[in-house]
Amino acid sequence: MTSSNIRTIELPHGLPLTIQESGENTGDTAVLVLHAGSGPRTITGFSAALSEHAYVITPTHPGFDGTPRPDGFDSVADLATAYLDLLDALDLKSVMVIGNSVGGWIAAEMALRDNHGRVGAVVLMNACGIHAVRQENRIVDVRTINPADIGKLSFAKEEFRPDFSTFTEEQRAATLANQQALAAYGGEHFVFDTKLRARLHRVTLPVLVIWGEQDGIAPLGYGRGYAKAFPAGRFAPIPNAGHFPQIEEPAATLGAIAEFVDTVVRPGARDRAA
Repeated sequence: MTSSNIRTIELPHGLPLTIQESGENTGDTAVLVLHAGSGPRTITGFSAALSEHAYVITPTHPGFDGTPRPDGFDSVADLATAYLDLLDALDLKSVMVIGNSVGGWIAAEMALRDNHGRVGAVVLMNACGIHAVRQENRIVDVRTINPADIGKLSFAKEEFRPDFSTFTEEQRAATLANQQALAAYGGEHFVFDTKLRARLHRVTLPVLVIWGEQDGIAPLGYGRGYAKAFPAGRFAPIPNAGHFPQIEEPAATLGAIAEFVDTVVRPGARDRAA
């Protein structure tokens, strides 16, 4: 087990950002993990597993889990800029940025905006953010369906689907607050930018797009299209998983990332270490 520390950092313009740090900071293996619209709980176990091998920073998007969201801080671009400011504040370089769902959208925007050379590679896990031209590949607007159906669409395995009928009033209120924060960041089209896909050709970093094959929110074709939008995009489908492959199939998800690191990001690093 690795140690973990939670603290709040004040970024430029006075933005308070809550982060969790885990693993050993050796200066050469830093990972930034960005959570989905369901909240930080979607990547808690995943970040812990990564911290066995790297220094992992897991922020809470402002407005989620009771954290403050300043007035006017209301777009994915704002989040991307804030997290680049965070990497500046921590003086980290060659950082692997991993994002799930809306976290993936933020990661893509970070890669586009990184003019300080802080980001070294990007991993998108069932990310949103781009607009699919073909109807069958379009992402589902979860605002139009009830929570139980969202669970069915999000998870391939029934045992992972949340039972909202068992939620306490406090849990219901927290879920609603997270949904409101997501809506604020989602923009006019909620979870995509019609122009993002056309900008991704400028991302020359190594990019891995991981996709749970049974995702009912963002179909497999949407994920393949995302990977093709990057000049150096790779695609890794994960069987028996939906919108959160890191939850349903953590071993396969971590294995895909490890292969990406060994063959693309840092080829031969293990051999040299040995």
